[in-house]
Amino acid sequence: MGQAYSAGLTVTDSIILRKERILPLKGKVTVTKGTKVKGEDVVAETLLPGKVLPFNLANKLGVTPSQLDKYIKIKAGDQITKKTVLAENTGLFGLGIFKSEVRSPIVGEVENISSVTGQVLLREPRIPVQVKAFIDGIVTDVMPEVGVVIENKSAYIQGIFGIGDETTGELKMLADSPADELDAGKIDESCKDKIIVAGSFIPYHVIDIAIKHGVRAIITGGIDDQDIKKLLGYDIGVAITGHENIGITIICTEGFGKITMAQKTYDLLKKFDGKRASVHGHTQIRAGVIRPEIIIPLEFEENELVSKPATLPILEIGTLVRIIRQPHFGSIARVTALPEELTKVESETLVRILEAEFDDGTKILIPRANVEVIES
Repeated sequence: MGQAYSAGLTVTDSIILRKERILPLKGKVTVTKGTKVKGEDVVAETLLPGKVLPFNLANKLGVTPSQLDKYIKIKAGDQITKKTVLAENTGLFGLGIFKSEVRSPIVGEVENISSVTGQVLLREPRIPVQVKAFIDGIVTDVMPEVGVVIENKSAYIQGIFGIGDETTGELKMLADSPADELDAGKIDESCKDKIIVAGSFIPYHVIDIAIKHGVRAIITGGIDDQDIKKLLGYDIGVAITGHENIGITIICTEGFGKITMAQKTYDLLKKFDGKRASVHGHTQIRAGVIRPEIIIPLEFEENELVSKPATLPILEIGTLVRIIRQPHFGSIARVTALPEELTKVESETLVRILEAEFDDGTKILIPRANVEVIES
C-alpha cells in the first residue's frame, strides 16, 4: 500500500480559513456581507433570558390564591425593580389599619401570574451576549438573526491540548529554542496583552507570573497535568475545555510533560514574532474532535477566498507524523514504510503498522492508529 488516511494536525504558513460565528439564540447581526473585520469586532449580539425566580405572592401577602386578584398590582410582562409593589391589601376593614404590601425581591420582569397557586414567576434581567469576529478577515456570508461566516488567509497551527477561551494579541517569542523551559525572569511588563511563546515546558509558578503580568495566552510544547489541576482546582477529565475563567489561555502544541516543541511549529511562530494572532484553547478528545488553534492573519486578495473541498490527511512514505501513544508520545518522525500485512502487537491484536524514522536515524514500528499526520 502506497498511502493511507489518518487523523491530521495542521501546521502551515498559509491556509484559507472559514469560521462560522453563531449566536446561541436568535438576535441581531451587526455587520453586512463584504465587511472587513478585526478579531475584536462584534459581528452579532443577542439577549439571553435571565434566571426565573418562583415567588409565592399570596403567601407573602397573607391571602389565599383565589383572593390574590383583588390585591395584585402587576401583570405579566411588566418591568419591575426592588421598589415595585407587587401586591397590597387595604388593611383591617379597608381602613388602612395593618395595611401590608409586598415589593419585588429582584430587578427584572414579571413572567407569569397564577391565581391557582398564588405564585408569580419573576425573571431576572436579560443577559447581553456579543459574538466577536475572533479572526481578522472578510464577512463572506450573513445568516440573518443567526450569525456570519468570516474568511481569511492565515498561518495556522493546531495544538494538542488547551484551556481558556478565545483571545487575540501580539505574538511575543520568549523561547530561544524549541527545547527551552521558560524562565520566569523573561516575563515583564512588556508581555502585557501579549501571546507569549515558550519552548518545551512552562511550570505553574511561571504561569502564575504570566497571569499577574496580564499575559493573554501562552503557547508551549508541554505542560504538567498536575499544574492544570492546580490552575483549575479540579481534574479536567474528558470534557470539552476552552471556557475556563482563569485569566489566561494556554495552548500545548505537543502534549503533557516536558516535550520539545516541533521545530516546524517553533520556526513558524518565530517567523511571525510581533504579528497579531487569534488563539483559543477549546479541546475535545473524543468523537467530534476539537483542537486548540493559533491563527496568524496574512494579507490577501478577496479572489483568494476560494472554498476547497475538505480532504482527509494522507499517510504515505515521507509523511511527517506525531506519535500519540507512549513510550514515544509527542515525538515527531517521518514515515519510511507502510507494510500492507497485519502485524501482531504487544496486546496480541493484529493491526496495520508503519515504519517511522526519527531525526537521529532510529527507526521504529508502530500501529498506524498511534500517529497523526502533521499537515502542511
